[in-house]
Amino acid sequence: MQLGARLRRLREASGISRKKAGWVIRASESKISRMELGRVGFKERDVEDLLTLYGVADDAERTGLTTLARQANQPGWWHPYGDLLPTWFQYYLDLESAASLIRTYEIQFVPGLLQTEAYARAVIGIGFDHAAPGEVERRVALRMARKRTLNRPDRPRLWAVIDEAVLHRPIGGTKVLREQIETLAEACDLPDIRLQVIPFHRGGHAAAGGAFSILRFPEEELSDIVYLEHLTSALYLDKSDDVDGYAAAVGRLFIEAEPPARTQDFLHRALRDL
Repeated sequence: MQLGARLRRLREASGISRKKAGWVIRASESKISRMELGRVGFKERDVEDLLTLYGVADDAERTGLTTLARQANQPGWWHPYGDLLPTWFQYYLDLESAASLIRTYEIQFVPGLLQTEAYARAVIGIGFDHAAPGEVERRVALRMARKRTLNRPDRPRLWAVIDEAVLHRPIGGTKVLREQIETLAEACDLPDIRLQVIPFHRGGHAAAGGAFSILRFPEEELSDIVYLEHLTSALYLDKSDDVDGYAAAVGRLFIEAEPPARTQDFLHRALRDL
């Protein structure tokens, strides 16, 4: 997506049509469109030919973009677990890995990026209650590998809001929930994580309809993407009206939730209630 957006910007700056760009790399106008949207893979030779057509002569810029093309064609980090994942969730993991900011609201579970191993095992056990033990453990390993996204040097910022019910639902039992809440309290000290809680006494709120995530990317020309997960599928929304609606909802959530500075106190009160 990042490479496609940069190629689109270069093409438009040079005044070249998609049809002409497609002719140069022996492709259709629609393929150029799909490339610029990040929906197809890239051949390095095609990228080099397009850069030449667009008048990009700077060696450093050309090297950077061809390197990006190689990276775009590499299997995602989740590839060893590909047999466990539906295509619609593979796409989300790629987007999550590329994001610079993740805003998320959860009503039932702790967000996946913040789950402990024991809590993740309990959540997965609910959703895959007929799975063999070996499959469950692989799914747990996948979720723990997913958390490494927050340990990268270029890690995304995570701003999460959870409903207070999450802190009282004993997923996996009291001991597992206690460990999970303690881990959330520790996460509050991390510089790129902001966690808030919507308390019961707020009553109804802006996102009462259900959980969602909004992902933002480093490339300014890429629109935010709203992710809505269902039981057997997911929706990805990138139209401005949809994104603006969810951005407004999460903005109201940030205001209605307990301030981030009070989150640890809130979590410690929840621990005392267990």
